[in-house]
Amino acid sequence: MSDAAGGAISRPDVTRPDIVVGEDGRGRCRWAVSDPEYLRYHDDEWGRPLHGDRALYEKLSLEGFQAGLSWITILRRRPAFREVFHGFEPELVALMGDDEIEAAMADARIIRNRAKVLATIKNARLTLELTRDHPGALDELMWSFAPPPRAQRLRSFAEVPAVTDESAAMSKALRKLGFGFVGATTMYALMQSAGMVDDHVEGCWCATS
Repeated sequence: MSDAAGGAISRPDVTRPDIVVGEDGRGRCRWAVSDPEYLRYHDDEWGRPLHGDRALYEKLSLEGFQAGLSWITILRRRPAFREVFHGFEPELVALMGDDEIEAAMADARIIRNRAKVLATIKNARLTLELTRDHPGALDELMWSFAPPPRAQRLRSFAEVPAVTDESAAMSKALRKLGFGFVGATTMYALMQSAGMVDDHVEGCWCATS
């Protein structure tokens, strides 16, 4: 059958129902074949370790915008988000004033949620405060909550948690600093996306263990 990734033949793995095997012979997490952008994201980004204050600030921002929405909605709009928010350079986002806020709220290419727009700007200012005298501080803080690798690979997405003790602790630490839209569920999604945890299920070619 043709999948959503541009016509490649894919088939479910009968022994592992959460894995789909593509024409290239690679098994992938089932969700990855539902959309071409998901496929690229799955293969190139999801679960791969991400470091750097700017990169993690961007991830934090996008995960905040995703709250209550599907991640594919954010992926499709990511180029526009990057344009509106100056490539998620904290120094530039922190300077966004009323005119740029209103321009963002009028831009249908992004998620026009004022609370999330304002939180993105506030979080940029907090990132600058955190990293001004200690470059890498946001990276160090967030990665300090990464758990040790699982002893056993997940066999099913039914086993993937929505919240963990680590994501709750990360949320609490960021909230204490004043960051917004950093709930425990959102932070676990960030941990998956940034490779702090590896939730590719057994049989996926991207699984690291």
